[in-house]
Amino acid sequence: YRSRKAPERTAKVDRAEGFEMLVGRSPAMLQLMKVVSKVARTDANILITGENGTGKEILAREIHRLSPRGARPMLNVDMGAISESLFESELFGFERRPGKFEAANGSSLFMDELGNLPLPLQTKLLTVLQSRNVTRLGSNKVIPVDIRLISATNKDIPEMVKQGMFREDLFYRINTIHLELPPLRE
Repeated sequence: YRSRKAPERTAKVDRAEGFEMLVGRSPAMLQLMKVVSKVARTDANILITGENGTGKEILAREIHRLSPRGARPMLNVDMGAISESLFESELFGFERRPGKFEAANGSSLFMDELGNLPLPLQTKLLTVLQSRNVTRLGSNKVIPVDIRLISATNKDIPEMVKQGMFREDLFYRINTIHLELPPLRE
């Protein structure tokens, strides 16, 4: 068995200028990179949609890296893996321990699999996004937070809204800018 050296790819062919993690040559990916380079500089909430395996988290990391908040670490929350009982403690924190919202203050918070969030928890998330304040569990102190929310899902949120499975007001709050990753087969 002889190993073959993989052909080298040039940055000009596979990457748009300024991008470190996104690769692609299709017109859809090149257009997406063009849009990302513009919207990354804003503070708008972003909803990333696409099939499993298309790189939603990579896109979120690239948006954060290119943003004015990029010097601080982006925090991640996998909404598909967090239980309802842990939601508040993880995101809001306890009296003596900050949660993800507070830890992401001045940075970006990436919520993956947002389509899995149950309705009662959607209300709590909406409240934070509207007020830009959190209160830790066991405390009554209101703490202002300055976060940029980047969320991702492979679910059809507009259809979920129609079926009453996702709050319409939350959908509009998270969907300031919508980026759709093309399927890998394209």
